[in-house]
Amino acid sequence: MSIAIVGGGICGLSLALNLHRHGIACRIFERAPAIKALGVGITLLPHAMREFSALGLGEQLLAAGIENRESCFFNRFGQLIYKEPRGKFGGYQYPEVGIHRGTLHVILYEAVKARLGADAVVTGCDATAVEQDGHCATVHFSNRDSVRADAVIACDGINSALRKQFYPDDKIAFSGINTWRGITRRKPILGGRTYMRVGSINTGKIVIYPIVDTIDDSGNQLINWMAEIRRDTTIPNDWNKPGKLEDFFSIYESWRFDWLDVAQLIRDADQILEYPMVDKDPIARWTFGRVTLAGDAAHPMYPRGSNGAAQAAIDARTLADLLKANADPRDALSAYEAARSGPAAQVVRTNREQPPDFINIKVEELVGDKPFDNLDSYITQDELRALSDAYKRVAGFALTDLTPR
Repeated sequence: MSIAIVGGGICGLSLALNLHRHGIACRIFERAPAIKALGVGITLLPHAMREFSALGLGEQLLAAGIENRESCFFNRFGQLIYKEPRGKFGGYQYPEVGIHRGTLHVILYEAVKARLGADAVVTGCDATAVEQDGHCATVHFSNRDSVRADAVIACDGINSALRKQFYPDDKIAFSGINTWRGITRRKPILGGRTYMRVGSINTGKIVIYPIVDTIDDSGNQLINWMAEIRRDTTIPNDWNKPGKLEDFFSIYESWRFDWLDVAQLIRDADQILEYPMVDKDPIARWTFGRVTLAGDAAHPMYPRGSNGAAQAAIDARTLADLLKANADPRDALSAYEAARSGPAAQVVRTNREQPPDFINIKVEELVGDKPFDNLDSYITQDELRALSDAYKRVAGFALTDLTPR
């Protein structure tokens, strides 16, 4: 069996490593001219680390990032709402790791080259369409010869060209939420092992966590942050250009707490990028004979709860396992869709309707968007813990879900 993978992102590279583990031949065709360490931060939750650890990359990723000890929720006045231990500190077998997305990407890429060979990833390949017959599938490119394989897996992201072939009217869904992301060099915050969610989407929200430890002789960390704002707009940010401070800074200019000056954190950023908060409505069908969709090509979701990479990695492992178990790749692709489309769609909907920071929104509604004296008179810590646990169950990383594999 031979597999053609269109797209060399996290999903495509993870799929190649899983296929190689099963002895299934594959090759990746990536549109970009080269694979580089781009982007900002990402959090690898325990279910993502479970998948990468099964590929033998867990220790390398942990060494390249920062292991989170706790997650803390604050209102926009800097008051602590709720906190909980994370990863191994919360009883999981696997850690929770903050890491630069580019670092994760390069580690996966180097592992593919080392295990499958330097020619396993072909860059500069602009896929345009796929066709198939009873014997194979053929991917066509605008700038190179076509490629034949027993199956074709579209891992080419939210703007997938192959998905567009099957869903020509496919569009992203934008609900008026734009984001700005940055990385800042500074001293560790709250001990340097904390994931922080501050404020709410209704009045201004920022997520903050470290991704690189001890980057200089002064003991600074590289801190990742993402400002998320809902406005009455139908125009999404342009993710192809740098972000401008004046477009969002006014919301955070007064956010100066005894434990962090948020305004200074933003002002001191090495770079700021802008992105729209977009996803796509779940689709009923991913698989078309010898062709299927995976990762963001199948289920693009809001970048909340750090679930995009985790769901892509689970797709990759599930698909590879089923291709190993089925002689006919068409049976494997159908079984993969049956296994993954329902759970992935549920995560897409939950990230829209009740994200992990629903805790912040709930408290803001109960308290009336003002500082509180005694939060327990509005909502108890047990009730807040139940909200957090409910999201974990839907996203697939409740403690009971992550038994040793």
